[in-house]
Amino acid sequence: MKKNNGGPRLFPGFLAVACLALSGCQSLRGDRIISVAGETVHAGLLELEEAVVRLDGAGASREDIAHVRQQATALQGAVPDPVFEAILAAWSGRLFLMEGRVSDARREHERSQSLLPYNIPAQVLSFRLEPNLPRRLSLIDQSIAIEGSRGELLVERGRALFDQNQFFESVAAFDSAFVLLSARPFYEQSYRVFRDRAWELRNLSQAAVRTVDLAGQGEINWRDLIEITQNETDLLRFITAGRDWPAETLFTQLVDRAFIPPTQDTSLAEWPNSRPSSAEVVLRSGAAWFLWHLYAENRANRGLLTQYSSRLANIPNARSPIPDLDISSPFIDSILGCVESQFMTLPDGRNFMPYERVRGSDYLLMVRRL
Repeated sequence: MKKNNGGPRLFPGFLAVACLALSGCQSLRGDRIISVAGETVHAGLLELEEAVVRLDGAGASREDIAHVRQQATALQGAVPDPVFEAILAAWSGRLFLMEGRVSDARREHERSQSLLPYNIPAQVLSFRLEPNLPRRLSLIDQSIAIEGSRGELLVERGRALFDQNQFFESVAAFDSAFVLLSARPFYEQSYRVFRDRAWELRNLSQAAVRTVDLAGQGEINWRDLIEITQNETDLLRFITAGRDWPAETLFTQLVDRAFIPPTQDTSLAEWPNSRPSSAEVVLRSGAAWFLWHLYAENRANRGLLTQYSSRLANIPNARSPIPDLDISSPFIDSILGCVESQFMTLPDGRNFMPYERVRGSDYLLMVRRL
């Protein structure tokens, strides 16, 4: 036997059959640690590993996470074995991260490391706890340099490269990982979506990649809207003359020229004495205002900005054709124009729903229609 920096007792040979079945107890900086847990208990850990990996790859609901949490809880105290307890703590930490309980995840990581330093699941958990992407990738590469090409580490490398838009390198990392993890096919089944997406995006420009990122957002702000517009169209050329302008600079110009309204509240008959923020979430009312003003500018027809309100003003007792839009609203021309021109739709076939937040993919579709 030998000691490793005062840590657990190690030996350089093979483990018992039960420990060989457990991926997490392999490799402690080149050595291996003895586990006394039985095969049945290790099988439970492998089932937990698969469940957590599948949740991580597919995205999980609160109910799914709670179900897997029950699996982890059922394994607690199953056997007084440090290897078993270390791996269980690492997978429990991954679940805590999915639950948004970062401090609990850190606590489990520390416990796992204290029981079995440098075990692979704990290393992966440490990567996920690092919010800085370049730093995360650096930590992964350091572990690979020491551990060698471990499949779990290469999966993390593929994920980190994907998040930094390094798609060629991400594909290579995933492909290598899947070969090494062929005995555990659930890794490829869970993460192939990232690998295939990286392959699709490998030839895109950085601007196009950024648009893809923004299109995936559940809501966008004015900066995001401007960035998508500039990346995907020439509609802002009347300001930029074809040059790339920072979104914040363009935002200031567009506010000054009334392409972005001071408020997105369609119930007001007059504008408030205020100025919008570029970080403000874009609502359907604001998107309509912006798109219709872009349309009028690029058609060189400012009359479009008052064509509906002027017409309705000459109709006695006129009413808005859209129930949730008042005829006196400053947004009447923009919303009616966008709906009639089919840049935007009535979500339920009747109402405009002006206060709904605009998703990135929805705005991308709107501006492409325009």
